[in-house]
Amino acid sequence: MAIGFVGCIGAIKENKCLLLTFFVLLLLVFLLEATITILFFAYTDKIDRYAQRDLKKGLHLYGTPGNVGLTNAWSIIQTDFRCCGVSNYTDWFEVYNATRVPDSCCLEFSDSCGLHAPGTWWKAPCYETVKMWLQENLLAVGIFGLCTALVQILGLTFAMTMYCQVVKADTYCA
Repeated sequence: MAIGFVGCIGAIKENKCLLLTFFVLLLLVFLLEATITILFFAYTDKIDRYAQRDLKKGLHLYGTPGNVGLTNAWSIIQTDFRCCGVSNYTDWFEVYNATRVPDSCCLEFSDSCGLHAPGTWWKAPCYETVKMWLQENLLAVGIFGLCTALVQILGLTFAMTMYCQVVKADTYCA
């Protein structure tokens, strides 16, 4: 928002400094996004391992005071994606130190259904289920990314064009 504000004020006032600042900042953001995208695809396997490890650590915060958002997120994911745990439902056994899972893992929700037998719980691993969903929707994510890049490139082009026009006008007026 701040970068956009600098660009707007630079364009309205036809201020060379603000236009050039907008161009440089937008170029930095664009290059940073491109670098992150390249690194993401280059290190997908490492990111996979780190994500699974961190998600398993995060399971231990489920239901603890001050972690309502995390608890709700896990409950929603497990209910909507019909899955349980990161790798499988046994991930929850370490969290509870017992053979039980959260109620959001149950095939049919009821109070304390997570205490029943494993036959009443979702078997699918949440990590793989969500990962498959993301891969199925990769086209939409890719189109969104390309549209964002296009808007940024247009912003860069218009900012530099206006900067050059202001410089040219200053040269003729001086």
